[in-house]
Amino acid sequence: MTILNAIEKPQLKQGIPSFRVGDTVKVHAKVVEGDKERIQIFEGVVIGRQGSGSRESVRVRKLSYGVGVERLFPLHSPMIDKIELAKEGKVRRAKLYFLRELRGKAARIKEKERTYAAVAGADQSAEQAK
Repeated sequence: MTILNAIEKPQLKQGIPSFRVGDTVKVHAKVVEGDKERIQIFEGVVIGRQGSGSRESVRVRKLSYGVGVERLFPLHSPMIDKIELAKEGKVRRAKLYFLRELRGKAARIKEKERTYAAVAGADQSAEQAK
């Protein structure tokens, strides 16, 4: 471990879910208006991640009233309250900047099929439901 990593480690935010490019996330960002502070939720598709450690940032894109809006969030910033994973997307690119030119259904991202671990007794309850 380098000296820089040892200094950065206590400053890193804990509890950030693991998400990838193509996933839909909800970023709860703190917004300061005058002397008041509130939480604003920004939900969109992750179109890029860059950096590592305390300098890691994520670019999120959403459509708001037909206008594309992108925001760049530093992951370990104190202005980020929490990040929730809404959907997992299935993409084969590291950066999804091509979504900027696409409109409507063409801009959709396939949802990743989730596999659930087998739970004891789950098969019996599924058969009883039929």
